[in-house]
Amino acid sequence: MDYFKESLKLHKKNQGKIEVTSKIDVQTTEDLSLVYSPGVAEPCIKISQNQEAVWDYTLKSSTVAIVSDGSAVLGLGNIGARAAIPVMEGKAMLFKKFADINGFPICLDTQDTEEIIRTVRLIAPVFGGINLEDINAPKCFEIENRLQDLGIPVFHDDQHGTAIVVIAGLINACKVVKKKLEDLTVVVNGAGAAGVAIAKMLKCIGFSEDECTPVKELIMCDSTGIIHRDRKDLNKSKLELLTFSNSANRSGSVKDAIVGADVFIGVSVANLLTARDIKKMNKDAIIFALANPVPEIMPEEAYKGGAAVVGTGRSDLPNQVNNVLGFPGVFRGALDAKAKVISPSMKLAAAYAIAKCVKNPSRECVIPPCLDLNVAKEVAKAVKKAALKDVDTYW
Repeated sequence: MDYFKESLKLHKKNQGKIEVTSKIDVQTTEDLSLVYSPGVAEPCIKISQNQEAVWDYTLKSSTVAIVSDGSAVLGLGNIGARAAIPVMEGKAMLFKKFADINGFPICLDTQDTEEIIRTVRLIAPVFGGINLEDINAPKCFEIENRLQDLGIPVFHDDQHGTAIVVIAGLINACKVVKKKLEDLTVVVNGAGAAGVAIAKMLKCIGFSEDECTPVKELIMCDSTGIIHRDRKDLNKSKLELLTFSNSANRSGSVKDAIVGADVFIGVSVANLLTARDIKKMNKDAIIFALANPVPEIMPEEAYKGGAAVVGTGRSDLPNQVNNVLGFPGVFRGALDAKAKVISPSMKLAAAYAIAKCVKNPSRECVIPPCLDLNVAKEVAKAVKKAALKDVDTYW
């Protein structure tokens, strides 16, 4: 099937993919009086007397805003707010299917950090959570950080959703190759939103000492090569990475970085590595090549080089790393707990819940299938439990 051609036809035929429907069928004047005037005044009064009552009397408890400025859409780059709408509609569909959450696309016709932050603050009353989506780095880091005081969870899925699923896959891959997380040397190629979030989870940045096991060594690479302390072209985000990565201050290309490494995680560009490169890694290497639609290395090429486990971002290949395994359950659990933030422990709980959905990890299955509806349920339960433990710390 030509997915591009058929998708275009589908979108045009339906004029989009989502719509607003009513929970109550208004058939009589009594129905009208209950859902609108005069009856609707009573819940309004209750909420005015107690702001927390909004969770009981409105859609807030099951509604998330999917906010994008269109600056980093899929692999298409900065295509703008209008062109981002189909992606955000698709995200809304996934929220509904996997977690019974009402997601609504909010595509902003601005790429100014301050305007985005102000707009999200202004629309927040109607939503139980904010899913930031397809906003480019490093702007996305500041926007998310400055909105953490909003009183509802604000979660940049391109960062943390990807990181959660990668960690889940790595947990199971370690079982397959009989290695421990704390013994791993990991190379991450790509220092944008996803790469930074993956790096922080790998080194347990923001976690308490007793809840997370950091990998032994982490080497971060960007389009220039290894991120090291002697480079003069590093932005604030990349300088922060050096506080917990590349302890030996190695330099060189990504191909130099993976020599002797146990794990390669790519969130970068197509056709970056060959079997010859994989042969220079440690025995039973783990490869997550997540560039889409063409990964950094195809599985057959990686296996030819001696890789033990390979995952990609593609649905037509085993071990697909897909955010849909994470974000619906994460938000469902956060909403059910009425969490004010999504804490590090909630993210870690989500990763372990996803990993546990694979009962017997193998080379071909370290990540559960993306359409497994049970995954979101298990993630939601784990996230809610972690959130309720975090009450005294975060709200």
